[in-house]
Amino acid sequence: MAQKLWEKNIQVDKEVEAFTVGKDREMDLYLAKYDVLGSMAHITMLESIGLLTQTELHMLQKELKRIYYTADQGDFVIEEGVEDVHSQVELLLTRQLGDIGKKIHSGRSRNDQVLVDLKLFTRAEIRSLTESIKDLFDVLLHQSERYKKILLPGYTHLQVAMPSSFGLWFGAYAESLVDDMQLLQAAYKVCNRNPLGSAAGYGSSFPLNRQMTTDLLGFDSMNYNVVYAQMGRGKMERTVAFALAGIAATLSKLAFDACLFNSQNFGFIKLPDQFTTGSSIMPHKKNPDVFELTRAKCNKIQALPQQIILISNNLPSGYFRDLQIIKEVFLPAFGELKDCLRMVTHMIEKVKVNEKILEDDKYALLFSVEEVNRRVLKGVPFRDAYKQVGLEIEAGKFVPDKTIKHTHEGSIGNLCNEAISALMQNIMDGFSFDKIDQAEEKLLQNENN
Repeated sequence: MAQKLWEKNIQVDKEVEAFTVGKDREMDLYLAKYDVLGSMAHITMLESIGLLTQTELHMLQKELKRIYYTADQGDFVIEEGVEDVHSQVELLLTRQLGDIGKKIHSGRSRNDQVLVDLKLFTRAEIRSLTESIKDLFDVLLHQSERYKKILLPGYTHLQVAMPSSFGLWFGAYAESLVDDMQLLQAAYKVCNRNPLGSAAGYGSSFPLNRQMTTDLLGFDSMNYNVVYAQMGRGKMERTVAFALAGIAATLSKLAFDACLFNSQNFGFIKLPDQFTTGSSIMPHKKNPDVFELTRAKCNKIQALPQQIILISNNLPSGYFRDLQIIKEVFLPAFGELKDCLRMVTHMIEKVKVNEKILEDDKYALLFSVEEVNRRVLKGVPFRDAYKQVGLEIEAGKFVPDKTIKHTHEGSIGNLCNEAISALMQNIMDGFSFDKIDQAEEKLLQNENN
């Protein structure tokens, strides 16, 4: 059995070991290739300050690169008896290289090692998430333009209120994603700072070059204060979780609308038959299960910031094992949210729109405000026009004029979709993912490898 990195002469109780390790081996598989990237940057820096020879660096880089591609292909395994991903990587190195493999931990603690792993993982997942969000955004704007002239009822208090349109409905969710993306970018900037070199949270007596590892890993800057770098554990996850929750809230609201609009009582949209499920007893049923599950999954994701807060909010500065539990709720959340984004994108792309909703007389009162405004434009004071139309409605004499002419920015006749698209593109450009690509590519294709 492999010895723990911290173990000396006394072996820990088996029950205690099982309890303290928990799901760490399972969760650490998310981090495997990022742990290797962090190690590659770290050993490059160690060689520059004389703690490794060029030959040792070359040998370690070669093995770490092999482990990286194993992890990237999903074949990395944390063996039974090995505590975590850091231990497994070091074990693989020592099997191949002997004592040289033990040198990679100089100037480093598992504390700053997992910190950098989490940041590298999170920024990669944020990048993937931006692509999924942009896919849905593009579909929503396309549908907004496609159906911009098709009216549907707008509601307040779930009561028929004023005319809306499918252009507005689809476009509203597109613009909501713009704000969600803005918050995600802010969270990304908090994430993209280098904690490596903070060790256990108090630095090291080795002359570490933290700027070098910052540049090698493509971070925007480092977490300068080593105590703060350690305090960032949990804070970074909480900040990103708030951004994920914002995206989830948009999807959840859209899913509720879609379920409502798809029901027979509304009949505003129709989902493709292959995207619905049936009933075991009612042969006519075509249930919007995808949207219902999206709503539930996204509501679960909206609880993520609170889960992280409750795990970490009463801890003083320094590292505590409590923080390990955050990985269990945080790491899988990206995959869950991307699944929801992918499914909603498919559904919105294929949805069929009812183009004759307002031909039904039950929506006649939608046009009451339009009539009030027409009379105001002819010189009738607003309060008088409001009363006139109200009395006509009560007397059953109101006859709607269904001609709609809304011209101001963001209205039925002026959706501002081009401006919304420009806002999104501006935010997307602000992530500057190219810098990370260049750094990681250079690290993996180092001439020493």
